[in-house]
Amino acid sequence: MIEIPTGLPAELVPLSWLIGVWEGTGVIDYAIDPPEGTDEGTEPTRISREFGQRISFSHDGLPFLNYSSSSWLLPQGDETEPTPLTAETGFWRLSRLHIEGDTGPGMLPGEGPRPFNTAQSVETLRNAAEGFDIEVAIVHPTGVSELYLGQVKGPRIDLATDAVVRTRSAKEYAAATRLYGLVDNHLLWAWDIAALGQDLRTHASARLAKVD
Repeated sequence: MIEIPTGLPAELVPLSWLIGVWEGTGVIDYAIDPPEGTDEGTEPTRISREFGQRISFSHDGLPFLNYSSSSWLLPQGDETEPTPLTAETGFWRLSRLHIEGDTGPGMLPGEGPRPFNTAQSVETLRNAAEGFDIEVAIVHPTGVSELYLGQVKGPRIDLATDAVVRTRSAKEYAAATRLYGLVDNHLLWAWDIAALGQDLRTHASARLAKVD
């Protein structure tokens, strides 16, 4: 059973099962095909590692979730300590047109009452599949910013990149999909990417338990 936190903005109820701190382990498994012209039968280069991860979803009373993630490679071989891997930060929200009562652009305050502040009004945002369209913005410290569009339907979220922005110094990264689900009180996710000249393919997945 999903508990709704007290004081949660109505627009965040469909995403409420994400709220909290989650920690666990996962696996990186990414295949890089050999360059064109390589001898037939040459196997792809496979990057496989186990990692630990800590994810946090929180809110500040506004109609979006704050997202942060940190991860580390688990020791293998002669290694004795975890190695910091990477981090992410971002925002998750229902996708809808912003109107007068919403804040922005920038720090401009909204005019009048905040819209969609009741359960009944949020229900009008359901899509044809009986879920809710969502937008997710995620920024990486490696010079990559992603904008995902997708859907939350019950305890499942499906996302696909609508745009990827890279700095000139970033590695090649073209597109991604992400899947999140609540299974047996654990947060499970899978992340496919198109990067380093490869098409969209398996990249990483994890199983996280709620710790706070």
